[in-house]
Amino acid sequence: MNYIIFDLEWNQGVSHGEKRDKKMPLEIVEIGAVKLNEDREMISEFSELIKPQIYHEMHNITRKIIHIQMEELEKGKPFEEVMPAFLDWCGDDSLFCTWGALDLLELQRNMAYYGMPPLSDRPIKFYDIQKLFSFAYEDGKSRRALEYAIDLLDIKKDIPFHRAFSDAYYTAKVFDKIEDPAVLERFSFDIYTPPESREKEIEVIFSDYAKVITRTFEDKKSLMSAKDVCQPVCYRCRRRLARRSKWFTPNGKHYYSVGYCFKHGFMKSKLRIKRAENGMTFAVITHKFISKDDRKLLIEWRDEILKKKAVKV
Repeated sequence: MNYIIFDLEWNQGVSHGEKRDKKMPLEIVEIGAVKLNEDREMISEFSELIKPQIYHEMHNITRKIIHIQMEELEKGKPFEEVMPAFLDWCGDDSLFCTWGALDLLELQRNMAYYGMPPLSDRPIKFYDIQKLFSFAYEDGKSRRALEYAIDLLDIKKDIPFHRAFSDAYYTAKVFDKIEDPAVLERFSFDIYTPPESREKEIEVIFSDYAKVITRTFEDKKSLMSAKDVCQPVCYRCRRRLARRSKWFTPNGKHYYSVGYCFKHGFMKSKLRIKRAENGMTFAVITHKFISKDDRKLLIEWRDEILKKKAVKV
């Protein structure tokens, strides 16, 4: 298996001129990538400028960050030509890697704009190197800039930042420094195309938590009514949990509950409501075992939320 570490640069409509296209708010103007073999050795490179077809003025923020002139982009190739070449270069047996979680999403949105099929009919497993770096060298929660990681790891800066190829190149350098197997098990999933059926749902069990990506539903009400979705079981022994708290929400998008497994203890579940590109609704659910003290704090938080809602009524 090869690793495809890629980076995108994109442009958007400027406030005083071109309005943003709702179907394509971010137009990709450059794709840069490096291919690593299974030993994480660099074996190939890809770099292409893309001729703008939607936005023909450079947004001020884009101009400051990526240092590309519109005249240079106008000499690039059309997206419809670059994208098939990029996928052909990637090959079939490859795992995508990016700095952050947006690139795969925006890549597929651009593909959809030009009538191309998505990369998969279900969520795509990939490495978010930004997240892995945080788990390997910091607290697992912070999300640092790429240059910060390069400086921390004392990696030589031999090409400029903020172009697609250079950022892919530096991301590969950071990836090569991450060796802890426990960190490398933390795959991410791009959810541009959520599961369309129960058979395609994603469940992955990590060392300290489990994640589920549900199938799509017509709306939130039908999702929250599905027993197999909203009645968690212990992800270690698959036994049904004794419910210690019904689902509650602070904002209508994130829901929490607590259950008890008589073998493994208290388990917190967090359900995040998501909207698919086609308007359907699905959820990303995480399950994690917690201590009695954490369970107490969660119940106290729930009671505060319910009390505030009662006052408003």
